[in-house]
Amino acid sequence: MNWIQDRTAAVLAGSAIGDALGGAAEGFSPEKIHERYGGRITGIVPPYHPDWRTARPVSPYHKGDGHITDDTLMTQALIRVYAAKRDHIDAFAIAELLVPLLQTEIRWIPELERESILLQRIFLAEKWLVTRLQYGHVDPREAGVGNVVNCGAAMYMAPVGVVNAGNPRAAYAEAIDAAGAHQSSYGREAAGVFAAAVAASMAPGATVGSVVDAALEVAHDGTAAAIRAVVDAARALPEGTDDDAIGAALRDAVRPFDTVGEAYREPLMDARLPSRTKSIEELPVALGFLVAYRGDLRATVLGAVNYGRDSDSIASMAGSIAGGLGGMEAIPRDWFDEIARASRVDFDEYASLLAEVAEEIMAKDAARAEADLARLAAVRGDR
Repeated sequence: MNWIQDRTAAVLAGSAIGDALGGAAEGFSPEKIHERYGGRITGIVPPYHPDWRTARPVSPYHKGDGHITDDTLMTQALIRVYAAKRDHIDAFAIAELLVPLLQTEIRWIPELERESILLQRIFLAEKWLVTRLQYGHVDPREAGVGNVVNCGAAMYMAPVGVVNAGNPRAAYAEAIDAAGAHQSSYGREAAGVFAAAVAASMAPGATVGSVVDAALEVAHDGTAAAIRAVVDAARALPEGTDDDAIGAALRDAVRPFDTVGEAYREPLMDARLPSRTKSIEELPVALGFLVAYRGDLRATVLGAVNYGRDSDSIASMAGSIAGGLGGMEAIPRDWFDEIARASRVDFDEYASLLAEVAEEIMAKDAARAEADLARLAAVRGDR
């Protein structure tokens, strides 16, 4: 297994682990998580609600027991888009390839415990893709405008980082373009910055610090400010700080930039609206946990899981980056194998497919770079 294959597999594995472990805690406070599970979550746990089919009719999903959620399902769908395109993607590729895939591919949906199309699982902010692009015929570059501003596009952008491994700026630009079909404002910005962080994590010799630096080099407005605030809070934590205190410190740091408010399931009236000064919560907090736990995948993911709120997306983003930094040797095989079994997913298939496509795209990028150098030499009159 070469470098790209190893790091691609690890990015996807870390993402799936964070997603599956975090699903059980999604939407709840740390206090509620402690109450339900008798303390901090330390691995795969049952659903928060044993009667998950009826406890929340608007979201009748089997979250827990090692099941991946829509974060991983959408990531896998984007891998299929790359496999069809065999090159870099943009908003038009989302419209032409992802939207039909959401409506036509029959696959096992772990949280529904049956086969279905992905459209039946994704939530309203992701169904927006089909509404706007399939039925509204909106220009794909602008289709994300009007959607609730959330992490919906960012949560599945890890493959964009993979195909641009080692080139955060290119990853940012590609994700910003593609995410325009889904999100706007700081939701779109987060998609670009997350892709850049994944790309940075896959560079040989990458560190948590270099990933944070790469994210801040491309980030703008409230997203950049939120990342700085949360990372600074994480770096200021004394050695040996209690795990719960780490989560509380990161929440305090991101609070001024978060629009949702303290009651996650009862968002404020001005929640998730476009803004130049706000940020999604998930990405800055994911980076904060990476800093606090120095990139250790197990500790980072568990910190994000026990943070609660949008814990599956936070843990998935953090797990992706930690996987990129550490490779497959950092992946907890006990968790990973159980998640694959519970979710009925062949993760190796997706990792191999994305690595194959990434290597093809990199070869095309090399040829394009040579052509660009020749063109520049010609127009400058170089001899």
